[in-house]
Amino acid sequence: MQNLPEQVLSHLDEDYCLDILSQMVQHKSYSQTEEEKTLARWTANKLEDLGLATELTPVPNDRINVVATLKGTGKGKSLLFNGHLDTNPVSEGWTLDPWSGKVDDKFIYGIGVSNMKAGDCAYFCAVKTILNAGIKLKGDVILTFVVGELQGGVGTHALVSQGIKADYFVNSEPTDLKAMTMHAGSFNFEIELLGNTRHLSKREEAVDAVAAACVLVPRLNAMKFSGAPSIQHEAINRVNVGIVHGALGKDFHEWRPAQVADFAKLKGSGRYAPGQTQGSAIKDMQVQLDRLEQEFPGLKATLTVQKDNGRLSMPAFEVSKESPIVQAINAAYKNVRGEDQPTGAILPPAFYGTDAGHLYAGAGMEGIVCGPGGRYNTMPDERVDIKDYLDMIRIYILTILTICEVDQETSRLTA
Repeated sequence: MQNLPEQVLSHLDEDYCLDILSQMVQHKSYSQTEEEKTLARWTANKLEDLGLATELTPVPNDRINVVATLKGTGKGKSLLFNGHLDTNPVSEGWTLDPWSGKVDDKFIYGIGVSNMKAGDCAYFCAVKTILNAGIKLKGDVILTFVVGELQGGVGTHALVSQGIKADYFVNSEPTDLKAMTMHAGSFNFEIELLGNTRHLSKREEAVDAVAAACVLVPRLNAMKFSGAPSIQHEAINRVNVGIVHGALGKDFHEWRPAQVADFAKLKGSGRYAPGQTQGSAIKDMQVQLDRLEQEFPGLKATLTVQKDNGRLSMPAFEVSKESPIVQAINAAYKNVRGEDQPTGAILPPAFYGTDAGHLYAGAGMEGIVCGPGGRYNTMPDERVDIKDYLDMIRIYILTILTICEVDQETSRLTA
């Protein structure tokens, strides 16, 4: 005879789950476009069809989030799911229609399916399956579908500012179903190197900004920041210089290559762990600039943190492996897959920023980052393994049953 979790899992409609994800992919919800709103309203309608209390909540710059609640009967822990609806644009190199939501025998394809509509639909389908099974929960399940994760999490930050709260959360960013208990905080920076030009005939008298940049970049890219609480924390420290310009003057005149470049500008991004700070990371980088100025006498090196208009920095995130939400999702994974779930500062996702940082730092919530997709994320022919997607739904179902608890007195389990 099946136990209760197995009975609930038997109500999972795999064809429906694939179809609803395919429909979501077919919405061209580029970030900061009108279609983003269209998908939010479509999602809200689907949630209302399930009987969930649903609302559209405001996000700065005339954007909207979707928040739906499956109310519990009381005396249970609440669980919030979080994922974003907006997507990156389509790149070159696709061999199929990125808006088709195509499903074959192994994958479901489309722009944003990995990042992160499969995660969105996984928790939607988890709640639908629980309702179809006739289960009543003691605790609330809150489903949030946000926008603006691609602008540093402005949507989730808005929810936190509006007072959203739960005992635990699951952020469904793509981790290939691994349980990520820590990820880095992020910041963007700009470095200006001001030297002194000479004609190449007198190069020895110059202060070459390009030569200084060539020395500095590998040093920055190899950096680890001070104050990491552990080796695991230090492992998610990273600096990457992604843009380098050098030429004559701050207007980057390129018509006179016979002269030594007196100006270079570098732009990049840094990652630091919980327990470290953006300020301490910047101080560590400044040490490298001071060293560079000594090696290139006369060079002036200036570092500034970049704050793009309307964009937020993602805070770092961490949760104990002993937290009930981590234990619940570990147990659910073991039940579904028959093996231990990889758990910790999972790489490469631990270098990402996620909305979990805002829920952790801004709302003080315990949570986990665990979602379908990852291997084929943000690339031509973006796709998600069907097995991973369906297993993620099962894992979410079991996690909900554990955290929120079944109200045995009011549940009417259907056959």
